[in-house]
Amino acid sequence: MKKAGNAMMVRSNLCRRAVSVGAIAAMLAGCAVRDNAPVSPGAVPHAAAASSYEVLYRFEGGSNGAHPAGNLVSVKGTLYGTAGGGSAGKGIVYSVTTAGEEKLLHDFKGADGADPQAGLIDVNGTLYGTTYAGRGKGLGVVYAISTSGAEKLLHAFAGGLDGEHPEAGLVDVGGMLYGTTFDGGGGSCTVTGRHDGCGTVYSITTTGTEKVLGTFSGEPDGERPEASVIGMNGSLWGTTYFGGPDAQGTVFRVTMAGAEKVVHGFGAGTDGRDPQAALIDVKGTLYGTTVYGGDVSKYKGTVFSMHTDGAEEILHNFNGSPDGANPQANLIYVNGTLYGTTQNGGANNKGTIYSISTTGAEKVLYSFAGGSDGAYPSSGLVDVNGTLYGTTTDGGSGMGDGSGTVYSLSP
Repeated sequence: MKKAGNAMMVRSNLCRRAVSVGAIAAMLAGCAVRDNAPVSPGAVPHAAAASSYEVLYRFEGGSNGAHPAGNLVSVKGTLYGTAGGGSAGKGIVYSVTTAGEEKLLHDFKGADGADPQAGLIDVNGTLYGTTYAGRGKGLGVVYAISTSGAEKLLHAFAGGLDGEHPEAGLVDVGGMLYGTTFDGGGGSCTVTGRHDGCGTVYSITTTGTEKVLGTFSGEPDGERPEASVIGMNGSLWGTTYFGGPDAQGTVFRVTMAGAEKVVHGFGAGTDGRDPQAALIDVKGTLYGTTVYGGDVSKYKGTVFSMHTDGAEEILHNFNGSPDGANPQANLIYVNGTLYGTTQNGGANNKGTIYSISTTGAEKVLYSFAGGSDGAYPSSGLVDVNGTLYGTTTDGGSGMGDGSGTVYSLSP
């Protein structure tokens, strides 16, 4: 299970969210992007903005969807994503245009998957994704879905050596899809009294043939991967949230044949701990984030770079206010600059959007107010023609925590 950082920490697993019920978001005055227009759910008409941040869509909850946690993907200028809610409360797949027009593409019912935690990937015009639960034993699935909403189940996880509960999405490497499961694999890790394994790395074809490449055992090789892997130098690279030599998470490498190696074990505290996000490759150097660790006086998380031999450099220690705290999302690289989000911290402790250079110069681009503009982003960003798009897990209603938003920002 993920560790709770503070009372406001929002869990990406919607079945295990731990948001403070007493958190009342800032009102419209705190959102300078809508010219103090009345707040209403659903599509948000464009208006002159006081900043480059703009809410495109506000989720209403229920059958409309709620609390998006995964990254968006752009296909021919339309954004696609996943959220909780839906008519059966099992989650949805949706599309939204850059003008804020949202469309429900698929409403999960359980037999076809349930509780999508991750975003989608586009492979030749078809979308692929995972759900944390659903189907058969309720241990999660891999599915394909067309941009018009036709869904096909590719694989239902059986537990045990096969893995279970994929929190992460997929990556396409040479036409083969790869992913991770949070549990399963036969290791000795225990959750709530069950020996259900420490997680797996798997491959799956676009027609549904699945194979487990590697399993984790906790210490010293890692435990509970929450993020997707990336392909680099002929191997898969990723992070585990727990495990490793000091039980604070790892960066690992797995060959296509399944040979796994810990590249870096977090544990000193000052070097970061508990990485939850995927890595990115920028010209042969890995970049990532940790949810906790860093400056011992703050312990709010880090941005780091790493060579393929495991040599790590901390680029930034988050301090909470005003620069953000607890980054859960992966970074993206656009025109020589890295961009990301923090789930907490910032001017209002509702999360931030930030930029950071590859040498560590960090800048807050936007601090969420927690009202109509959204709160607690746990997903990363996607770049579409120089504009960044993302989601917030909560906020958007103007009062209470709300059901989340889709937003844009021009850096």
